[in-house]
Amino acid sequence: MAKRISRRELIKTTAAAAAASALRVPAHASNPKRLPPNDRIRFAAIGTGGRGAAHLDPAFQHGDLVALCDVDAETLCKALLNYPAANTFNDYRQMFDAMHDKIDAVIVATPDHHHAPASAMAIKLGKHVYCEKPLTRTVFEARKLAQLAREHKVATQMGNQGTAGSDLRRVAALAKKGTWGEPKEVHCWTDRAGGWWPQGVERPPSKPAPKTVNWDVWLGPSPWRDYADGYHPFAWRGWWDFGCGALGDIGCHCMNLPYMALDLRDPLAISAETSGNNKQSFPAWSIVHYEFGPTKTRGPVALHWYDGGKKPDPALIQQSELPGNGCIMVFEHATIFAPAEYGQGGTIVGGAPMPEVEFEVSPGHFEEWVLAIKGGKPAKSDIALYSGGLTEMVVLGNLAVWAGERLEWDARKMRVKNRPEFDAMIKPAYRKGWSL
Repeated sequence: MAKRISRRELIKTTAAAAAASALRVPAHASNPKRLPPNDRIRFAAIGTGGRGAAHLDPAFQHGDLVALCDVDAETLCKALLNYPAANTFNDYRQMFDAMHDKIDAVIVATPDHHHAPASAMAIKLGKHVYCEKPLTRTVFEARKLAQLAREHKVATQMGNQGTAGSDLRRVAALAKKGTWGEPKEVHCWTDRAGGWWPQGVERPPSKPAPKTVNWDVWLGPSPWRDYADGYHPFAWRGWWDFGCGALGDIGCHCMNLPYMALDLRDPLAISAETSGNNKQSFPAWSIVHYEFGPTKTRGPVALHWYDGGKKPDPALIQQSELPGNGCIMVFEHATIFAPAEYGQGGTIVGGAPMPEVEFEVSPGHFEEWVLAIKGGKPAKSDIALYSGGLTEMVVLGNLAVWAGERLEWDARKMRVKNRPEFDAMIKPAYRKGWSL
C-alpha cells in the first residue's frame, strides 16, 4: 500500500529516499484506458511549487488529487495543507512503484531535466500526461516522448497555454489559408533571462544542501554536482545541465503561433550569435537563426529568435520600440504582429481589419486534456501530434547557441551533419538509476 510521508519524515533527507535511484518501472504496468465521462480522474502531481502549484486546483476541480510529489519538503507540505487526502512522496519513482494502480493521470511540473524521465515513466505505465513546457530539454527526449505517447495511446498535452487561445488560432487559420500570400520571415523574442534568472555566469561555490531538499533526486538524470545557491528553485533554467535557457522557457510560447501557422518542423540549418558560452550557464543573450525548407503548402522561411534584451528592428512593424515578448510574421502581402508571448492580440501592421475565418474554439487548455482523457479528441498540444515537434524545433536552436556557428541538421537521423561531437547533446546520457 502507498504510505503517506509524515510531516516529520518530510523534513528529513533520508538515505532510503536516495537509494530509490535503483528503482525501475514495475513490470505490472497497467494498460492505458480512457475513462468514462462520469468517472473522476485520479491525478498525481510531480512538482507542487511554481507552475506545479498552478495546476493543483484545476486537477482537483476535475477529479481527485491522490498523490503529490516534490523533492522539497517545505513545498510539499504547503501543497499537502490544501489537499490533505493526497499521498506524498519526494521521489516519483517511489510514487509510481507504490501507486501505479491508483493513478489515472500525471502532471509533470519539475525542472526541465526531469520532464522526459518522469513523463516517460508515466506513459509506459499507461498514465495520461500533462507536461509543462518545454516538453523536454533535448531533441532526442522530445522525439522519444512523442513515440511513447503514440505507442501507448494515452492522452497527453504540453503546458503551452497559448495553444488554446482564439487569437492565436484565428491568425494561424488565416495564414494556412494563404490570406496574406507566401510567408517570408518570422521574428520571435523574449525579455528573458535578465532579471528573471542569471545567465552567462560561472558555477557558484558549493554548500550543503538544505535538509528539506532531497538533492540527489533533484539532480535526477543530470551529472552529479554539489548543491549551491542559484539552482533551486527556478534559477535552474539558466544552467545547461538542468534547463533550456531563455529559448526553451519562452520559445514554446512565442514560436507557437508561427509553428501552428506555417508548419515549422525540421529546419535545414541553425546558427547563432551569442554573448559567449562558458559551457556552464547559457549566454547572457542569444540570437538564433532557423532555416526552413519549402513544404507542399509554402516556400522557404527564415525564423529569427532573440533573447536577453536583443530584439528585431521595430521598423518591421512601423514602430520605434517593441514590447518585452512578441512575434512578427512577414508575409508577401502583410505583416502580422502579436505583442505577447502567447500569440495573443495579433494585428495586421498598418491597421487593416483581421479577416473572419473559421477555427475551433477551445474549451480551455487544461480542459482539452481532461476531455481527451475521457474519450474525446486529442488536445491541440498533444505530444505525439503537435508539441513533440514544436519542442524539437525550439530546443534544437540551443545546439547553435552552444556551438556559436551554423549547423546543418539531418532530422531523419537526428544528427548534425558530419558533426558527431553534438550527439551527446542531442541524446544525453543519464545518471545511473534514471532512464527513458
